[in-house]
Amino acid sequence: MYYKRNKLSEIIAATLASAVVMPMAYAQDSEGEDTILEEVVVTGIRGSMERAMDIKRDSSGVVDAISAEDIGKFPNTNLAESLQRIPGVSIDRQNGEGSKVTVRGFGPGFNLVTLNGRTLPTATVGIIGQRDNYTGGQGRSFGFENVAAEGVGGLEVFKTGNALLPSGGIGATIDILTRRPLDYDNTASIALKANADKSVGDSGSAITPEASGLVNWSNDSGTFGIGIFGSYSERDSGAAIGQANDWVVRRANDFFSNTSIVRADGSTSVTNPPADGELYAIPQDSRYDYSEITRERMNGQLVVQFAPTDNLRFTVDYTAVNNQQTEMRSEQTNWFATPFDQLIFDGEGPVSQALFMQENNNGTKDIGFEQTNRATDESIDSFGLNIEWDLFENQTLRFDGHTSSGEARPDNPLGHTATFVTFGAPVILQHSVDWSEGFPIQRYTYDDSIRGNGNGTIDQGDLATQVQRSSTQIQESDVDEFDLRYSFDWDSARLDIGANKRDTSVYVEATTTEQELGTWGMANPGDVEMFAPGLVEKYCMACQFNDFPVGDASEAFRVDATQLFPIFESAYSQNAVSRNSSQNTVEEDITAYYASFQWDTEVFGLPMELNAGVRYEETEVDAYAFQAVPNGITWRSDNDFLITYNASNENVEGSGSYDHFLPNLDLKFDLTDELVARFSYSETIARVPYGNMFAATTAGAPNRPTALGGQTGGSRQNPGLLPLESTNFDVSVEWYYGDSSYVSLGYFNKDVSNFLGTGVFDQPLFGLTDPTAGAPGSRSGDALDIIDSLGVDRSEANMFTLVALIDEFQGDLAAAQAEFEANLVNGALPQDYVDLIATNYDIVGDANDPLMIFRVTQPINNEDANIDGWEFAWQHFFGDSGFGFAGSYTVVNGDIDADPGQDPDANEFALVGLSDTANATLIYENHGWQARVAYNWRDTFLNATNQGGSRSPQFTDEYGQYDLSVSYQLTDHLQVQFDAINVTGEDLVQYRRKEKMVVWAYELEPRYSLGVRYRF
Repeated sequence: MYYKRNKLSEIIAATLASAVVMPMAYAQDSEGEDTILEEVVVTGIRGSMERAMDIKRDSSGVVDAISAEDIGKFPNTNLAESLQRIPGVSIDRQNGEGSKVTVRGFGPGFNLVTLNGRTLPTATVGIIGQRDNYTGGQGRSFGFENVAAEGVGGLEVFKTGNALLPSGGIGATIDILTRRPLDYDNTASIALKANADKSVGDSGSAITPEASGLVNWSNDSGTFGIGIFGSYSERDSGAAIGQANDWVVRRANDFFSNTSIVRADGSTSVTNPPADGELYAIPQDSRYDYSEITRERMNGQLVVQFAPTDNLRFTVDYTAVNNQQTEMRSEQTNWFATPFDQLIFDGEGPVSQALFMQENNNGTKDIGFEQTNRATDESIDSFGLNIEWDLFENQTLRFDGHTSSGEARPDNPLGHTATFVTFGAPVILQHSVDWSEGFPIQRYTYDDSIRGNGNGTIDQGDLATQVQRSSTQIQESDVDEFDLRYSFDWDSARLDIGANKRDTSVYVEATTTEQELGTWGMANPGDVEMFAPGLVEKYCMACQFNDFPVGDASEAFRVDATQLFPIFESAYSQNAVSRNSSQNTVEEDITAYYASFQWDTEVFGLPMELNAGVRYEETEVDAYAFQAVPNGITWRSDNDFLITYNASNENVEGSGSYDHFLPNLDLKFDLTDELVARFSYSETIARVPYGNMFAATTAGAPNRPTALGGQTGGSRQNPGLLPLESTNFDVSVEWYYGDSSYVSLGYFNKDVSNFLGTGVFDQPLFGLTDPTAGAPGSRSGDALDIIDSLGVDRSEANMFTLVALIDEFQGDLAAAQAEFEANLVNGALPQDYVDLIATNYDIVGDANDPLMIFRVTQPINNEDANIDGWEFAWQHFFGDSGFGFAGSYTVVNGDIDADPGQDPDANEFALVGLSDTANATLIYENHGWQARVAYNWRDTFLNATNQGGSRSPQFTDEYGQYDLSVSYQLTDHLQVQFDAINVTGEDLVQYRRKEKMVVWAYELEPRYSLGVRYRF
């Protein structure tokens, strides 16, 4: 059981109470404030954009910013969705919400996120709304969806290096700025919203609440101030999904002789068969999913400032973030036993894709219905102290320190991150899937009279258990950091010197379990209803889809997997539970010394600002692993394998170290009163994901028998990895032709070394043997000899069945062959006999089997690349009409692209995340009205390399989204607001190699909110 803090609720309660009882005090305290402060806090869209423009213009390097429109009112409801309005910034979405950011082609892990200049811990599992049940927190990516936008005063994106900034961001350093009470008027605000998500399912609420409140108070003398912020929000949503587990890519070699794909008797109909040497792709399966997702997010911040004298100020702050999410997912799986009876390939390069597949099953094969309950509880707690002391008229000593922690923990009722129970109905006579539309259209015919309850429909009485599994992922991240800086200020120059110490500890624990129930052969049809009567609900999955074409999916099932799991665990208590666990710790200690010099001068009569600095850093890394040790591979059915583990774990350690000098030089020229030119040079680094620095070694199970082309992987990480190193050049010109209007054009170039490549080593691991190798003298070798002599298909099912029979007859090959032949019907084994053997037999390696050869991958620093691009931005307001627009377009180029025709047996290095992006916003603000229509677009981009068993590149299709925001100021204090997000309901699609090789198609729907905000 994990203890859940209640500090957030206390902060929120205090905020809301203060907002009600103190408005008169605020009004009295604010009287007499000087007009200069009033000008700083200009409200509204135009005021926000003016402040962001001024930050951009006044900065020495390339800096873009977003400012709050008013206290407690940020331009977007999500920080990531606000950031995508900045040139060069694009976002990744999770469940339709902006989550992580990519800047100038560098993904989330290569951008540093700070809170008021402090490095934040990153602890996020990121499993909700994703494909993988085993995803664990191992990276440096910061999830912006955890932070409420209403409590943020501004965002600053530093795209060029600066010695004063912590290292770690090659793309950018993104600083989240919160409010300080002594810097603002006394005020308070409260906002209430009702949110509606069109995707919400049957179990969700049509309307969910959101509330936030902010209080800012200081005494008349300006020596003491308190700022409090609290927010609470709920969101219920649903998602209809189509996916494929993997696309198996092979190179054709006498295609029609491969009887694991085509029938040995030549009866398979093949259109556009791949020629020798041509790559072809066949999906491993096709799946429909429907998820219902809930999210509960709470944020709170308390800031206390004390200035006992004019030259001394203390600031103490506490920030708390909590985000709890749950996903209930039901699935329908259409998998192929192979060989096929009909195949249609598109016949087009670089990979000939199977567009249509059909299979007759000689009896009844199963259709799968996996049920999943995922839940995470993620939090950040940060306590900080800042002291500013003006020792002399032009000299200031600053100390800033914080201790921060982040946690991501499992949160479903069984203490798992994901609980998933698999059952099926053994009723399928034949089935097919059509990918010609870029989405799997499944068709099947069934007969439940053979192994079902015989009532002519697929229902609960036909269901049979198979396996159940769990995944428990924990991440803890602790950051202790202090920064000591001494500053000298002169009339036209400034010098900062300082030191920074940052100690980070990341702990990741992963535990997985697996228990066979009725086995993949479904030994006990009807056992789902027998052991869990009335729990499983039948529903129409096809009815959940609105955008994608769907085939046969009117008969599907859903149930909370955490209800079934303990029931089946008890019912099949005689079946052992396989458990694999690992505990990894990475300790990273960084010591930095820096100096930065700014100088305002003239060159050839032109005003020039110079900013030159250098940062020296030393980094020490220690990694510790406590991991389970495999002791065997169990072959449980045709293409299903289980790795078993020893009861005890073992310790593994590793270490690394490196140091860097990181210089920067910025030159800014005021060519005219309106025209600014910049040049920047810097060297920056970005550290590799924590997961790549683990000390553990893992072995993966084969995806099919190795003698039939199965692939077996393993991985070993590397604590000695070096960070990415980048040499950066930026040139830009900016024309500020109005108080709120400007045009800018910039070019950037980054030469980056130490990108992570992959070393691949073919080797045995842990002494594990391979019962599927087909080696002469082994059981699998004897089985293949018998299969070939009989002229039947070299299928996974035939191979497994014969090896099991050889075991059954204690090595008597003649008896095994006789039993095999006796069950052949027209040259093929009936599916019910295959399932019977799979139910009754498991195969483990013996002394005649060779060692399993794993393709062990290890990250290594061996790749260099260049990224360059152009950023164009234009912001314009039409006088005092209230109309305006803002937009940007970014072109990003890289010199290493992914090859869709990549050899499936070789790893590939390519630059991920590179894409052109654009955004445009139309604005109106006048007579109490504020309106904004925004469009954001991101072109197709490579999101991952070497995916699946065929090491395929994976792409995210281009995505464009319209958002709308309208508000009206009813009184000086009261405003009503309406927001619409993803107005046209654009969907998210990911694919491998070619556009129709879809692995993930996620339907998204519009979201609406209606709210009021009252400012006291």
